[in-house]
Amino acid sequence: MFKLLFKLYSVTHKTARNHGLELWTIFDRIEEAYDAGMRVENRMKTEIFGTFGPACDSEEILRQMIEAGMTGMRLNLSHTTLFESKAIVEKYQNEACAMGIKPQILIDMQGPELRVGELKAPIILEENDRVCVSEDDLGEGQIPMPREVIEALAVNDEILLDDGKILVRVTGVASDTKRFEVLVVRGGILHSHKSIKIIGKNISLPPLTDHDIANIKVAKEYGVTALMQPFVSSGTQLQQVRSVLKEHGVEQIQVFAKIENRLGLEKIEDILSEADVIIVARGDLGNDMPLWELPKVQKQIEEACHK
Repeated sequence: MFKLLFKLYSVTHKTARNHGLELWTIFDRIEEAYDAGMRVENRMKTEIFGTFGPACDSEEILRQMIEAGMTGMRLNLSHTTLFESKAIVEKYQNEACAMGIKPQILIDMQGPELRVGELKAPIILEENDRVCVSEDDLGEGQIPMPREVIEALAVNDEILLDDGKILVRVTGVASDTKRFEVLVVRGGILHSHKSIKIIGKNISLPPLTDHDIANIKVAKEYGVTALMQPFVSSGTQLQQVRSVLKEHGVEQIQVFAKIENRLGLEKIEDILSEADVIIVARGDLGNDMPLWELPKVQKQIEEACHK
């Protein structure tokens, strides 16, 4: 049976506190759900990953999380490095080893995700505002985007920003086709480096960034046991990832493939042949399809894994 992981790894002590719950209460609810429909021994097959962050940056909290049932920790490397996270990684490793548990460290790669460029300051986008987007830095209040996005844009395209929190529609294009006017359909505060998704379009990018490769080079030193590859859309992408792992002497690291769009769903059989674990990334899937389709899609992925 193929291993399947839902995005429970994103439940952290901070997340729990923000919702008025203790982390172990969340684990209790998971356990109760299993008791309702699964035999007790099957619970031991469930892995629960916490996420490294300021709220769990202490030995005591990490110990409590492990005692509550956490089996590993996820480190989001989109905006940091293994070197910068050394202190908290070592705290977790020390606590896990002291409790007789093998520490599992799962690094979440940048991968081929398109992001907003560097902004001089956050931009407040209100409904019906009109702003300009371009590859170039156009100054205050304008949105810089990667060349790949600009080249793919056309009038009437809809663009999701910051994991879908903000929605804009392309309403015009300059004569040089390098600058576009967009209308804000759903507003919000836009910060630097937030995600970009053109609805209905897939833009091909290399699976690993220079930032990703730099972290892979030192993965063994930090005890990394697995990596999560975002926006996987083919088995070939995972072959390229494994080639880089082998090149740097860490081919033993497991590869978790994140299914985050329709293309990944369409290529699930191809991806299964190269992945160790499949992750159903429901948040990003929800940006690529109507939310009411998600339960059915999730079931399709489960069934493919269980074959």
